[in-house]
Amino acid sequence: MKHYITYYRDLIQGSDEWLAARCGLLTASEMKLIITPTFKIVNNEKERLHLFELLAQRITKFVEPQYVSDSMLRGQEDEVEAKIRYAEKYAPVKDVGFITNNRWGFTLGYSPDGLVGNDGLIECKSRSQKYQTQTLLNRAMPDDFLMQVQTGLLVSEREWCDFVSYCAGMPMITVRVYPDKKVQEAIIEAATNFEARLQIKLTEYADMLLSYERLIPTERKVYEDILV
Repeated sequence: MKHYITYYRDLIQGSDEWLAARCGLLTASEMKLIITPTFKIVNNEKERLHLFELLAQRITKFVEPQYVSDSMLRGQEDEVEAKIRYAEKYAPVKDVGFITNNRWGFTLGYSPDGLVGNDGLIECKSRSQKYQTQTLLNRAMPDDFLMQVQTGLLVSEREWCDFVSYCAGMPMITVRVYPDKKVQEAIIEAATNFEARLQIKLTEYADMLLSYERLIPTERKVYEDILV
């Protein structure tokens, strides 16, 4: 299984092809669901539901559509603006749809906002003004994004990530973040535990199909087909 890092440079984030590439994979943006801010393995209902979500994706090879709110759309526009301003001020940014790494015997995924040179990443966030004010005064990346950024550095094996916090009408701040060995070791431990449990559930599902008789096959309907 020796592949390690794979770059999906031509994928457009949010496209059907991008969803297919990350189907069933534990990704950087979801890492906070399986590990606590104090680096402990999570054991709660949200974590279990995420395990079943990825389990279902591996079974069906399908990612269910998610609702996109107006605030989420505005955030996407803000993040594009942040990336443009970053490129003008600091360095060119190259788009990449998805990155995977299977160094640990299983695959983790990461969708960066861009690559900077051969060593860097960029991660842009649209923030409300109260959080932007807090970030500006602290001059540090908020802890809420620690797991995502450290997982991104872990997956990409790059040397640094520039975390960009953007709020229209306020100064944009860029904070450089480096790999943290302690955090990344905790991420690997939590991800290894999660993957092992997921594999057990996959086996249980296969056994259930063979042993339980009261099952009726169904066919998936295309979303447009069920709109009335």
